Amino acid sequence: MRIDRFARPSPLPGFGPALGAALSWLGLIVLLPLAALVARAAEVGLSGVLAIAAQPRVLAALQTSFGLSFAAAVVNVFLGLVVAWVLARYEFPGRRFLDAAVDLPFALPTAVAGIALSALYAPNGWLGAPLGALGVKVAYTPLGIFIALVFIGLPFMVRSVQPIIEEIDAEIEEASATLGATRATTLNRVVLPPLLPAALTGFTLALARAIGEYGSVIFIAGNLPYVSEIAPLLIVVKLDEFDYAGATAIACVMLAISFALLLAINLLQAWARRRLGHV
Repeated sequence: MRIDRFARPSPLPGFGPALGAALSWLGLIVLLPLAALVARAAEVGLSGVLAIAAQPRVLAALQTSFGLSFAAAVVNVFLGLVVAWVLARYEFPGRRFLDAAVDLPFALPTAVAGIALSALYAPNGWLGAPLGALGVKVAYTPLGIFIALVFIGLPFMVRSVQPIIEEIDAEIEEASATLGATRATTLNRVVLPPLLPAALTGFTLALARAIGEYGSVIFIAGNLPYVSEIAPLLIVVKLDEFDYAGATAIACVMLAISFALLLAINLLQAWARRRLGHV
């Protein structure tokens, strides 16, 4: 079977060299380091990896990382849709400033973000003090981790759905209202369907970033084992203790879970595109 049978018709030639270059770079930059990680973990065997992953401290760290990352990504779906809708559909003073501010978590060093969040939500911080008076403690708790993950994941959702919102013709919504549809019906039948694939993309990007986040979390988390310790930090702890087998085992478990989650979301996204007729 010739490889050019897989190529879609294009006025630009060079599918073969382009595919070769893409696969080469993918292999060198992504697959080769991951293969080295798996090979290092294979030294302790599958049973050894599972034994390390079953340790109570490791399980607690994995649960904290993946549970809070998923929760933050879900919240970012709703927050991102609202922010993107406001930026795309309304003109108001300070709109350009707000639009630029959305990208700050992209450019801000994660350590700086962590220091800023910990200072803000510390017991004597601007928000930590009034919240503490209400009996709500944010810093050095899982709630602090959740807020940090929402902070770093929001731009991914906003930038994923904002271009799609800008492409939706407002006249279609007006036509729906003219035909007697309620606002809820217009939202469910006209607005949300074309946004679903982009929203899944934003959710995936926010989830992936949150799972691997380190710098902005460790300052506000408190890093208490079984309470607010994340899996990436536990990997660093293992490395500091020269427990390379434990570090690689935890890393491989995170890799496997992350790959399974992202694969499931990508399959769901492909299904949504086919269902909506976009591919």
